[in-house]
Amino acid sequence: MTALERLRPDHAPAVLAFERENRAYFAASVPDRGDGYFSGFAARHAELLAEQAAGVCHFHVLTDGDGAVLGRVNLIDVEGGSAELGYRIAERAAGRGLATSAVRDMCALAVADYGLTELRARTTADNAGSRAVLARTGFTETGTLTLMGKPGLRFVRHLVDGRARPAP
Repeated sequence: MTALERLRPDHAPAVLAFERENRAYFAASVPDRGDGYFSGFAARHAELLAEQAAGVCHFHVLTDGDGAVLGRVNLIDVEGGSAELGYRIAERAAGRGLATSAVRDMCALAVADYGLTELRARTTADNAGSRAVLARTGFTETGTLTLMGKPGLRFVRHLVDGRARPAP
């Protein structure tokens, strides 16, 4: 059983363990956080909680029944009813549909808890897994960009009561 929980101070040890355990796995598809992220983790976690308290971002962890972090699902740059969605799932939990389920849950939270009407996302063109998650959860491709020096894609999902609606 998994739960999508709003980031709290007491999540810090489990989040740090998750990031350490999956560092090489994530670096294959997204920029590495760097050594400074890990050495200054406590301060960074406090900064995230402050951003969340200010309403600029909404950070969440996907936990298992034992409280271990299996993933992170975040809404950043919240402004004008819109935010950018970002997510990462642990290597040991990949391929089980957890990303799709967590993104669906986040879309519902975006409307119900945060009053958002639109989510944006982006991924590298070669990240088939991420593209599939976005497609399964109602995101529509809207254009291209360069991410990490590689071709990337932009996506959007317009929200109405947690459901997708066609782009205007």
